[in-house]
Amino acid sequence: MGLGGFDIFVIVVVILAILLLFALVKTVPQGYAYTVERFGRYTRTLQPGLNILTPFIERIGARMNVMEQVLDIPTQEVITKDNASVAADAVAFYQVLNPAQAAYQIANLENAIQNLTMTNIRSVMGSMDLDELLSNRDVINERLLRVVDEAVHPWGIKVTRIEIKDIQPPKDLVESMARQMKAEREKRALVLEAEGARNAQILRAEGAKQAAVLQAEGEREAAFREAEARERLAEAEARATQFVSEAIAAGDVQAINYFVAQKYTEALVEIGKANNSKIVLMPLEASSLIGSLGGIGAIAKEVFGDGNGPAPTAPRPQNPRPARSTPTVTAVVPPFTPPTSDR
Repeated sequence: MGLGGFDIFVIVVVILAILLLFALVKTVPQGYAYTVERFGRYTRTLQPGLNILTPFIERIGARMNVMEQVLDIPTQEVITKDNASVAADAVAFYQVLNPAQAAYQIANLENAIQNLTMTNIRSVMGSMDLDELLSNRDVINERLLRVVDEAVHPWGIKVTRIEIKDIQPPKDLVESMARQMKAEREKRALVLEAEGARNAQILRAEGAKQAAVLQAEGEREAAFREAEARERLAEAEARATQFVSEAIAAGDVQAINYFVAQKYTEALVEIGKANNSKIVLMPLEASSLIGSLGGIGAIAKEVFGDGNGPAPTAPRPQNPRPARSTPTVTAVVPPFTPPTSDR
């Protein structure tokens, strides 16, 4: 069954309607922005979603990606301020903020950003010394970002970040830097070792000083206590002598007997401690010693007196005993002679 003329007309109308619908309705995906041109002139920008155009009058001009994009900067040779040649590459991040300006103010946007970044890398890095260049990448990145972002602002572009990926000095320069670093570290090690030895000597000297101070303080304290002990002993002896003198002056025979007996006993002890051979004559009984001392006391009393008249005589015991002779013992102590061997 063949198609009639009306059927063909209907089919053509439907096809034209479909084409008209496609020309009328435009869908913009998320992350993109389309520019609209009317008879070749920019009129507006289509945002993501469903948009209506005037068929056969308006058309899509440029499809711009408004997401943040990454652009690799190729490796290039840079001459530093101190005439060192290094190779450097980088990476740039940018985003289209104004699709119309990015589409109609600059041609070949990525190539323009790439060349602008490379030029500023040579300019920024060429104004720095090699040591400063290798140790201040953050400064380089900040200066590059500020310069490049200001340059691309009229294009409706925002450069969000520029990072230097790698800086490669020549091999001979790397070897020289390695030797320099080794020498610097050895120097630091020697300095630290010398400082440690100096601190150790200082600590030992301070310890010896403190020990000497403590020893001197101890000796001073010991001498002070010894002097104080001798002073107290002298005071005690002086007081004892004073008491004995007062007792003698008062006619107290017992006091002088005690004083003379004490000195006599101490003298005997010292004689007995001697190591040389000696002959010791001593009374047999203690009563004879006391009697002898009593006689000495009576003589002293007769000599000094009590100051009020003749010296009183000592009372005699009611039951006197006949005096008996006191035998004396003569002890001869020969010096010690070690035995001789028969061999």
